[in-house]
Amino acid sequence: MAGTEFGNWQIEKAIKALVDEAQAVADRLAGGKPHGVEQHAAAAQFWAAVYLAEGVDLTTLHTWKPAEVARFIRAAQTKIAALRKARDYVSSDGLAVWLHTARAVQEPRIAPAAREIWAHLSASGQNVEAMLADLLEDAGMAGVEGRRVPEGFGGE
Repeated sequence: MAGTEFGNWQIEKAIKALVDEAQAVADRLAGGKPHGVEQHAAAAQFWAAVYLAEGVDLTTLHTWKPAEVARFIRAAQTKIAALRKARDYVSSDGLAVWLHTARAVQEPRIAPAAREIWAHLSASGQNVEAMLADLLEDAGMAGVEGRRVPEGFGGE
């Protein structure tokens, strides 16, 4: 019994850490300078376009099977670590938005913070589209129309 209680405590502690991590991003965006929030939004949109070009629509994360969400989370964590090691913080922050979204799909207690992140990104200024166009051009990708927001997180 004690082992089970300890295991449950560890799980709860891990979930709280994920909630806190997502909330920290939301808080940083809430207090961020407009240009920084726009950069964050453009990077998140960039990753939506990258995955869509590969045939994966991140806006439908809530409809994915749990195993697919778990695979995306593992792959995103690996990619984010590599981006941060390469000091590509803007791009890694954009992918982290989708990571928090996927975690929120897995664990509903993360969803309020993820929705708050998306609310800040959705309310960001007009420069997002120009920044996104530059990111896509640098990656050799075609432009995209409109901002992609995951269903259930303000993209209904």
